[in-house]
Amino acid sequence: MIASLRRWLLAGLLVLVPLMITLAVLNWIIGTLDQTLMILPQAWHPDRLLGFHIPGFGALLTLLIVLLMGGIASNFFGKRLVQWGNSLLSRIPIVRSIYSSVKQVSDTLFSENGNAFRKALLVQWPREGVWTIGFLTGLPGGDVVNHLSGDYLSVYVPTTPNPTGGYFVMLKKSDCIELKMSVDEALTYVISMGVVVPSKKTVASPLAPPL
Repeated sequence: MIASLRRWLLAGLLVLVPLMITLAVLNWIIGTLDQTLMILPQAWHPDRLLGFHIPGFGALLTLLIVLLMGGIASNFFGKRLVQWGNSLLSRIPIVRSIYSSVKQVSDTLFSENGNAFRKALLVQWPREGVWTIGFLTGLPGGDVVNHLSGDYLSVYVPTTPNPTGGYFVMLKKSDCIELKMSVDEALTYVISMGVVVPSKKTVASPLAPPL
């Protein structure tokens, strides 16, 4: 009887814990995005117009603002305006260093032509014989290439279970193995600490050009 109750308890936790954490994260995200409603005049707030609160209007407003900004920045005059804004921010001390760093990262991650996180790699880290998953971010550049002999790759090695922290390393291309799994599958594998295993596929040989 006790063994059955224990199995039921564990089964219930396996169902409820991920669900509750997911709902809590979604509630936090929606609550944060709803703060964008503060930019609207008080008389335009959905709560006042409808007479009751419905969460999620802030998320819709945020999406609308992002789409509007994207539409403006995509035309000729919008591009000129963005260039003028970038030029202005690049001349302000302190702001210049912060903005330029953040913009370089965002351009790399969100650019349609960027190579960041386009491939999942199997690499030896932090020492030979210990394997983990990394993500291709590009090729070494600048003065770095003058001190590296051979073909190297720029790789981001995330930490577990929080992949937003990690290490940037430059590894020999011949030491990296391209995995035949999507970036989403690889991230899920990392975040779950290896519990959620992607579907089994044939692993590629050491990276073949082009990469």
